[in-house]
Amino acid sequence: MDPLSQFLTGPRAQSAFALRVVMDPPFAIDVQDGAALTVIVAVRGQAWITAEGSAPRSLHQGQAATVRGTAPYHVADAPEREPTVVIDAEQSCRTPTGEHLELTMSQGVRTWGNSPDGATVLLIGSYQSAAAAGQLVASALPTVAIFTETEVDPVLLGLLERELTRPGLGQESALDRVLDLLLLHLLRVCVQRAEFPVPSWAAGTNDPLVARALALLHADPAAPWTVAELARRAHVSRANMAARFQTVVGQPPMTYLTNWRLALAADRLASSSATTALIAAEVGYSNAFTFSAAFTRVYGTSPTSYRRGQVSPAHRIN
Repeated sequence: MDPLSQFLTGPRAQSAFALRVVMDPPFAIDVQDGAALTVIVAVRGQAWITAEGSAPRSLHQGQAATVRGTAPYHVADAPEREPTVVIDAEQSCRTPTGEHLELTMSQGVRTWGNSPDGATVLLIGSYQSAAAAGQLVASALPTVAIFTETEVDPVLLGLLERELTRPGLGQESALDRVLDLLLLHLLRVCVQRAEFPVPSWAAGTNDPLVARALALLHADPAAPWTVAELARRAHVSRANMAARFQTVVGQPPMTYLTNWRLALAADRLASSSATTALIAAEVGYSNAFTFSAAFTRVYGTSPTSYRRGQVSPAHRIN
């Protein structure tokens, strides 16, 4: 099971936040919700997305965007517009001076904005969780990615809008699944682009040699893998395997394996009552002490503290 499959089937992929945003210009929204990954679709009109460390990107009708990472970003009708609305954690909204706007800008069920029929309509879905496998998924995307009308599946966009605008039985679960499918679709598009910008496990799926190694690591992460064994299974030299993996994925094979094992362990810690020793064995560690040391080194906190929800958002897998 690769990181995307693990994330989409994991318990913390549930209940992603989804909202229909309806705005008339001028508008500028400072998003500080700390979401791990956000998907934005322009149903009508256009908007500009500006994230820290990234140039402003325009989003037009029929296009979609992803925003990676917990840093704040702006959504506005013009890139130079000063924010008049701030979205905080748990999706509370206020003015920059602190005045609450939840009631003022509510336009009905899962609809929010400064106009009931604005010139710009955006569908926004955000994965609030920093699920460990989800961090590996997000790492395959640039900070901001824009997907053109020809790259975005209109059927998925139609499904998302319909679920947002027509409340019914099981709506929350349906929105989760539609967002999952849209994210899967956009990630595939990103990986298939010739100029794929981010070395990652997802980029490795385009390289037959690296893809073979990744498939082996994902299928049995607890096995006593070595670079030599991966090379033998792929019928190449050890040096060739190490060099290709480093270039395409951005890290050595054994470093990736460590991160993958610990990501799986982190999700198990958060979603089960299994002992640390059992989880350590499941992901390939010979004892709980060695596992705890590795986990603390990468996540900045012990497995026990992580399980209790005390992990800091600053500690991420790159």
